[in-house]
Amino acid sequence: MAKICDLTAAVDEIFSGPLPFYARRGGHLLDSSPGGLQCRAQSGNASNASSAVPSGPLELQTVRNIGISAHIDSGKTTLTERILFYTGRIDEIHEVGKRDGEGAKMDSMELEREKGITIQSAATYCNWNVDDKTHHINIIDTPGHIDFTIEVERALSVLDGAVLVVCGVSGVQSQTLTVDRQMRRYNVPRVVFINKLDRDGADPPRCLNMLRNKLGLRTCPIQVPMGLESRHRGVIDVIDRKAYAFDGYKGSERTEIDVPPEFAEQVEVTRAELLETLADLDDEFAEHYLEHEAASSPEAIHAAVRRQTIQRTFSPMLMGSAYKNKGVQNLLDAVCRYLPNPTEVRNVALDQDNDEETVELSCDPKKPLVALAFKIQDLPTGQLTYMRLYQGKLQKGMSITNMTTQKKHPIKRIFRMHSNEMRPVDTAAAGDIVALGGLEVASGTTFTDGRLRYTMTTMYVPPPVMSLAIKVSTRGEMDRFSKAIGKFQREDPTFHVHTDEESKEIIMSGMGELHLEIYAERMRREYNIAVETGAPKVNFRETITTKCDYDYTHKRQSGGRGEYGKIIGYFEPIPEEDAPDDGEDSIIFESQLMGNDIPPSYIPSIEKGFRECARKGLLSGHPLINTKFVVHDGKAHEVDSSDQAFRNAAEGAFRNFYMDAGPVILEPIMAVEVTVPADQQAVAVTSITRRKGSVTNTSQRAETVTVQAEVGLKDMFGYTADIRSFTQGQGEYTMEFLCYRQMGGSEQEEVVNKYQEQRLAELKARRGR
Repeated sequence: MAKICDLTAAVDEIFSGPLPFYARRGGHLLDSSPGGLQCRAQSGNASNASSAVPSGPLELQTVRNIGISAHIDSGKTTLTERILFYTGRIDEIHEVGKRDGEGAKMDSMELEREKGITIQSAATYCNWNVDDKTHHINIIDTPGHIDFTIEVERALSVLDGAVLVVCGVSGVQSQTLTVDRQMRRYNVPRVVFINKLDRDGADPPRCLNMLRNKLGLRTCPIQVPMGLESRHRGVIDVIDRKAYAFDGYKGSERTEIDVPPEFAEQVEVTRAELLETLADLDDEFAEHYLEHEAASSPEAIHAAVRRQTIQRTFSPMLMGSAYKNKGVQNLLDAVCRYLPNPTEVRNVALDQDNDEETVELSCDPKKPLVALAFKIQDLPTGQLTYMRLYQGKLQKGMSITNMTTQKKHPIKRIFRMHSNEMRPVDTAAAGDIVALGGLEVASGTTFTDGRLRYTMTTMYVPPPVMSLAIKVSTRGEMDRFSKAIGKFQREDPTFHVHTDEESKEIIMSGMGELHLEIYAERMRREYNIAVETGAPKVNFRETITTKCDYDYTHKRQSGGRGEYGKIIGYFEPIPEEDAPDDGEDSIIFESQLMGNDIPPSYIPSIEKGFRECARKGLLSGHPLINTKFVVHDGKAHEVDSSDQAFRNAAEGAFRNFYMDAGPVILEPIMAVEVTVPADQQAVAVTSITRRKGSVTNTSQRAETVTVQAEVGLKDMFGYTADIRSFTQGQGEYTMEFLCYRQMGGSEQEEVVNKYQEQRLAELKARRGR
C-alpha cells in the first residue's frame, strides 16, 4: 500500500511547487492543488474492481500497458471514463464536453472540456480481477483528431497492446485507417471494440466487413449483441455461451443470464466461424478442434485467441455501448486475457558501443536500466517526464544517464499518473509506465543507469502541413511568448516556430487549423499573451521533373586570397515508387568523384551547400522533396579553394540550373470525409466540387450519408463554417494528409507570382531602411 502522509508532508513531496497531489486518507483522495481541497470518494463499483494502488514494482505477468485509439468521436474518452468507474478509480461518471457540467476525467485541460475533444494523451492506471487474478492496467487515452496524431504516435510507440474503438454506425473511418497504420508500424497487438450499438443505424456485420476489407484484419466477433439501437441490452459471449446484462447504478452490476432463445442460432454460427478461423491460424488449437469441434473448451479457445492476438495474426472483436454502460466490463476481461504482458513483447535497442547493432532487451528488473522518455509536460512548477521502463528498475535517489548528452540526473520524484493527478511511489521496474518530476530532458531521450550505452529507436514524426503568421501585440509580452513557444515545442515535436528570414514574421507550423488554433488559444489563456494570427499558409513543396546536367565554377577575387570551386554533375527526380513512405521529405546527395581533382575533405561542403538550397525552392520558397544531387567531376585550386568556396559553388549550381530541371510546386492533398443527413447529400457533394475536390466514394447508412473525397488543403480553409451552415449544425467532417500532388498550371503561376512580389517588396523595404 502507498505510504500514508498528511497534507503538509504531501505538499513537501512535490518537486519545487504546488502540483496537484492526492494522498489517501480515510478512503478518500485529498487534492492539494492550488484550486483548493477536493474530497473524492474512492470505492469499487464492480466485483472485479480492485482499488488497491501498487506503490512499487508490479508482477509482470499481470501488467497490461494499453492505449485506446480511434477515429474522432468514436467514444474513446467515454469508454475510458467507464473503465475508471468500473475499476474503482473514480467514484462518478462524467461526460465528454462538460455535458454534465464537469467533463470527463481524462480531459483535464479546460480547452478539451470546452470543445469536447481530446487534445493531449492522458495516462492513468487501474486494477481488474479476471480468472482469479488481479491485473494492473496502465492506460493511455489518445486524441482522435488528425491534428493531434503525434499523441497517438508516441503512445503506441511505448505500449504493449491497444483497444481499437470503432463506431458501430460509421464503421471504419479515415482516422481509423491512420491509427491502423500506426499500430502496424509499432507492431502493437489489438482487440477491437465496436461501440455505440445503442445508436440508430448500428450495424456490427458491416463494421466487421470493413475491418476485414479496409484494414485487412483477420478478425472474428467473440460476442453477439443482445439487440441493437434502442433494444440493445447486453452482449453474449460466444466462447462461454453466456449472456450478460448490465444493471444497477450506471451499469455497474454485470449479471450473467441464460442466452435468450432468439439469439441461440446466431451464437452457434458465430462460434463456429471463430473456431474454424482459430484452427486455421493456430496449430495447437487445430489438434484440439479436430478432436472436439463444437465441444471445444472455453479455456482452449481463450488460449488460442491470446496466442494469435499476441502474434498479431488475429484481433478479437467485442461490442457494446460505452455511453449506455454496456459491454465495458467484458472488454476489460478481454484486455487482461488476450493482450500481452511486458515479457511477451519484443523490444530492441541500439548498442552505441557496437556500431548501433540491434540488441534485444529483457523485461527483467535485475538487469541494467534502459528507459525511454516518450512524453514531457511542462507545468508551472517544473517538467513532468513520462517514462517507459524496458529493462531494469528506477528508485528514488538513484542517478540515471541521458544517452544524448551523457549527463547524469538524480531521480527526485517518481509518480503514477491518473490524468492530471499524481501519486508518489519509491520504485518502478521493467514493464512499467511512470512519470518523473524535476527532470529537464527532451521527448524521445533514452536513459540508462550508466552500465549500458543503449538507445531506443525514435518514433516517426510527420512533417507539418500548415503555417500561420503570429504576432505579439507588445514588446513586454515577448519574454512570455518565448517561454510559451519553448514549452510547446518541447511537448510537441510536430509544432514548429521560426522567424522568416525575409519578412521577419514569426511563423508557427503544425498539423492543421485546429492544431495551431489550440496553441494560439493556450498562449492567450496560460500566458496572458494577446497574440494575433494571420491567414493560414499551406506548406507547399517543390520538386523537379527531369534530369538536368550542371557545370558551374565559383570564382571570386577581391585582393588577397580568393575563392575557387568548380563542380560538374546533375540533378534528377527520385521516382515516386522509390520515394520514402509517410510523406517524409527526401533529399539525396551522391558523390561519384574519382581521384583528387576535388579533395575528399571538400565533399561535405558541397553536400551542405545543396541541402541548404533544398530548404528553399526558387519557385515558391518552400522546401524540395524527392530530389537527388550528384557531383561526378570538378576542380579545386591549391590556394583559393576552401570549404566555403565549394559550398558557394553548390549554391551557384543550384541557382543557375534549377529552372532547367522542370521544377513544379506540390500541394498537400487531404483525404476528406464528410458526414451529413441523407437529404443533404447533393449539397455536400457540391460543397466539395466547389473547392476543386474530387469525390471518391459515397455511402449511406440509415439517415446519414458519408462523402469521401480528395481535396487540396489550401481549398479546405473555412469549410467548418460552411458545413455547419448548410446542414444547420448536423454535419461534420474530418480530414487527414494523403499525399503531395502537383499543382495545376494556373494555380502554380499564381503562387509563383505572389512569392516574387513578396520578395520584391521585402527587398525594397530593406533598401529603404
